[in-house]
Amino acid sequence: MQLFYRDAIRQAVGLDLEALAAVEAGFAALGRGEVVQPPILSMAIEEANGEVDVKTAHIRGAPRFAIKVSPGFFDNPKLGLPSLNGLMLVFSARTGLVEAVLFDEGYLTAVRTALAGAIAAKYLSRPDSRRVAVLGAGEQAELQVQALRLVREVERVDVWARRHEAAQAYARRLEDQGLEARAHDSVAAACASADIVITTTPSRRPILHAGELPEGVHITAMGSDSPGKRELDESVLRLASAFICDTRAQSETNGELQALAARGEPPSSVYELGRVIAEGWQLRNSPRDITVCDLTGTGVQDTAIANFALERLARVGD
Repeated sequence: MQLFYRDAIRQAVGLDLEALAAVEAGFAALGRGEVVQPPILSMAIEEANGEVDVKTAHIRGAPRFAIKVSPGFFDNPKLGLPSLNGLMLVFSARTGLVEAVLFDEGYLTAVRTALAGAIAAKYLSRPDSRRVAVLGAGEQAELQVQALRLVREVERVDVWARRHEAAQAYARRLEDQGLEARAHDSVAAACASADIVITTTPSRRPILHAGELPEGVHITAMGSDSPGKRELDESVLRLASAFICDTRAQSETNGELQALAARGEPPSSVYELGRVIAEGWQLRNSPRDITVCDLTGTGVQDTAIANFALERLARVGD
């Protein structure tokens, strides 16, 4: 059994096209029905504003599968600690023996989540998308834009966050990366001319409404990943020409479909991202269409990035 720590994993795995292809292949396998993926095991720790998720999946034919344990404690930044942590246990798919422990402290989860956002934009946003609105100013806000630049020529980023000073600091960091960036006092101002909107918050109340969206925009919502979380108002779901999710079942229990599913009123068109990739579906019929993708995080992403990380680490070690 091999044990790898965050620093070594971070040196081997980053936001690049090879990593993106690995996660995209995992989604495609899910879309083709080649993945065994049980429901998420999730536990809330309400008194600490925390939660723990356990996710896993087996891609048929893959040499290994991963079980990921991911705590999220959202008051940690007040203590000078990261919100996310965790590790991945990697097992042989032939013998069930433990092959490796990736003590990544949540790094690989952050990477695969950012890459999933880029994959969603690759298949669902207009190819000429240049302006991005980001709601939130935490780690995923930064990583989502970095990953998005693998598939779109981002020129400007408009930022909104509950704490305006955090949005301003994030905008300055984006400017240091050569992007035009501006922090806004309202969601409406941040989204006014966006081609892509990315929501990255742990909000439990909608922060984005249909009236704040321009024509032709694509929205990637990745903050809602457990019961009770919600970033999109129902008006956004009803406005969308197509609603896409990583898995419909998870979106209905952990994601943006929770409220509608509870009333038996899902959007008229619901697609899963893996099927979109595997089948080559084109869901935009007009430049004015609005697409929404809800990413709740899947075990197949974890197995895909864990396999990729071990391959990269072996390469570095040679």
